[in-house]
Amino acid sequence: MNNFVNIVFLCIISSNFASGQSSLKYSYDYSTIVPVPDLSFLNKVYTGLDILEQMDFSSLKDKNIAILTNSTAVNRNSEHLLDILKRNSSINVSYLLAMEHGLWNTDDKRAKMMGRDNVDPVHNAPIIDIFNKYVYPPHWVMDKIDLVLVDFQITGSRYPTYLATMSKLFESASEFDVPVLILDRPNPLRGDIIDGPIPRTGYQSYEAYHLLPIRHGLTLGEVSLMINEMGWTKDSKRIKLSIIPVANWSRDMWYDETDLPWKTPIPFKINHKSLLLYCGMDLLRGTNLNMGFGTDMPYSIIGAPWLETSFLLEKINELSLPGVAFKALKYRPLGTIYQNRVPRYDGQSCSGIQLILKDRNLFNPLLTVTSLMLLIEQLHPRHFRWEDGNYVDKLFGSNELTLFAAQKKSPIDLAAIWAMDVYKFSEFRKPFLLYK
Repeated sequence: MNNFVNIVFLCIISSNFASGQSSLKYSYDYSTIVPVPDLSFLNKVYTGLDILEQMDFSSLKDKNIAILTNSTAVNRNSEHLLDILKRNSSINVSYLLAMEHGLWNTDDKRAKMMGRDNVDPVHNAPIIDIFNKYVYPPHWVMDKIDLVLVDFQITGSRYPTYLATMSKLFESASEFDVPVLILDRPNPLRGDIIDGPIPRTGYQSYEAYHLLPIRHGLTLGEVSLMINEMGWTKDSKRIKLSIIPVANWSRDMWYDETDLPWKTPIPFKINHKSLLLYCGMDLLRGTNLNMGFGTDMPYSIIGAPWLETSFLLEKINELSLPGVAFKALKYRPLGTIYQNRVPRYDGQSCSGIQLILKDRNLFNPLLTVTSLMLLIEQLHPRHFRWEDGNYVDKLFGSNELTLFAAQKKSPIDLAAIWAMDVYKFSEFRKPFLLYK
């Protein structure tokens, strides 16, 4: 931010805190929404990190902190949280807590600088993997810190395991009586659109950990608030939770309308268009189809060596799905050093269908992708298969998709299965919405 904006921020903060967009109609028993200045006259979206920075990190000073974060925690100027904190000597970053996929993207220079000791080169802080190595932060971490800071970008879909990892952190923070501060960020897929089923008992997993639809329309702060107030953790443990909200974000905004820098929150380089596709396409991990991995169009292609695209293209076009067009293509997935897993059908010639986004406001990623999956299952019963253990049920949140496929029903009727879930969740979430 330029000096003028800095001065305006400091003047507002020192004179009067207004709640702005985050004015609350509800009070909370276990959580606090930090008052932020009314910045509507600046006509820009500011993340929780931007606001905390302009508040001079007052809530972190003279504290030993652990940070749950990844490469997405940047301010409006694309500066990472850890680089910004390095300039403040009164804050001691004691530990960094890493989620699935690690602290840095594999092509980030800092991923190469950490070395075998797994120590952050900026703060010389140990990096604790609480996804692959530990389920909870070790006691020797929680015993030594005064606060946990959380800042990362969510995708807008519930597939990533980050929310499950954060929930485990909440349980540990409750046990050790350590406060947690959330820096909020916009939902990149808008906050006014909800879609998909709520997980059923018996199908909850790290990819469907909480009772959220696949496309939930919440920010990180709102999900955190819901988890804490509802006691959605083991033994209903609550924490001393504080949330610094976003300023000037409205629920009908797409991420590229915020003018904030974009950092991909998941592996494979993903842009704003493919992030919307990802909301439906990630279900393909539960099948033996390639979804564009090993190409420069991840989450945009459905393909396999055995796929017959001409008839599939005819059948999918008959459904007249809104906001999307389809094109047949040939491609060859090729693994790279930036991928943790070899793409399905690596090096093999594949026939595929490319999804071309025409109108993101009309496009329904779940209806589109499940329709394609069901058509492929019907057209290729000998080749198509669900992954072992019906992994797709865990991604979907129930066995309704695979049962629907077994009954050979029309794909266009599938969305009716989760229509009631969408309605119930839209009502349930109202007390936890921090933005209009």
